[in-house]
Amino acid sequence: MEILALIPARSGSKSVPDKNVRTVAGKPMLAHSIEQALACEPISRCVVSTDSEHYAAVAREYGAEVPFLRPEELSGDLSTDLETFAHALAWLKDHEGYEPEVCVHLRPTYPTREVSDICAMIEILLNDSELDSVRSIVPSPETPYKMWRREEDGIITPAAEPDIHEAFNMPRQMLPQFFLQNACIDVLRARVITEQGSMTGRRIHGYIMETCEDVDTPADMASARKAARGTLGSEPKTFVFDIDGCIATITKDLDYTLAEPIHSTIRHINTLYEAGHHIVLFTARGSLSGIDWQSVTADQMKKWGVKHHELRLGKPAADYYIDDKMLALEDLDGFVG
Repeated sequence: MEILALIPARSGSKSVPDKNVRTVAGKPMLAHSIEQALACEPISRCVVSTDSEHYAAVAREYGAEVPFLRPEELSGDLSTDLETFAHALAWLKDHEGYEPEVCVHLRPTYPTREVSDICAMIEILLNDSELDSVRSIVPSPETPYKMWRREEDGIITPAAEPDIHEAFNMPRQMLPQFFLQNACIDVLRARVITEQGSMTGRRIHGYIMETCEDVDTPADMASARKAARGTLGSEPKTFVFDIDGCIATITKDLDYTLAEPIHSTIRHINTLYEAGHHIVLFTARGSLSGIDWQSVTADQMKKWGVKHHELRLGKPAADYYIDDKMLALEDLDGFVG
């Protein structure tokens, strides 16, 4: 059974620019979906469909295949999942003779999914030959029985017309349960795409989940960062901050007396300090020139109000380094409650 995990990752997001490669829990958001696909034993291949050479490089770094770049005309705001999957299947068939029986749709904007859910949904599809697809859903917080359409003249009519008299006037608890698709996982037979021109088909199994964490806005991104870290913030950690370029502005000719504070970073540091984490500041000032910048640096940290436990010249051991290697500044919010 050939099962293809396809991860669509176009580069043109307007709501959160480059959201698919923004850092979430220490790695590009795209990487989480790749690692989940690779960890799901039934999946045969993991392919990323992207229009970006940069995204392709990130995908390959984390173990995905990127055998093609998606055409520009299929990578716009109005491009559909069906177009993306139809293109991928056609390309793989034409260039490799590869025809999977099942496709797993993993959106990179859902970094917190469980591998066990992917495997369970695949198993449901394979165990029922009558199913076209399995789609992840969550309980809806609202019922369509209490929703209305409003005409231009101001008259409203029920959005749903159930066999329940005046359902809109009934207690919510007495109405049927409804569900929302949560954009986490879709598993479908490849022939549904190629023969029916659909991403679901006619007979769809709903796989119930509890969360809906698809990233579409900056607020969603902040929420995903906290969720992806899980319990990392549950106990005190040691955070090490490089001073120049992170806490202080880069200066010309290594004259650190001219450095200015970067207040956004300092606010994050002080919040972490107050939350009980151990804060270490380090700097490589003077490592090339031999000049002793210890007192100047200490005075700056005091003047700028940077709360910390240690100030070191050189790079000390730590649980986390806040630089361009691991955590982004935005990732720190989840460690403060």
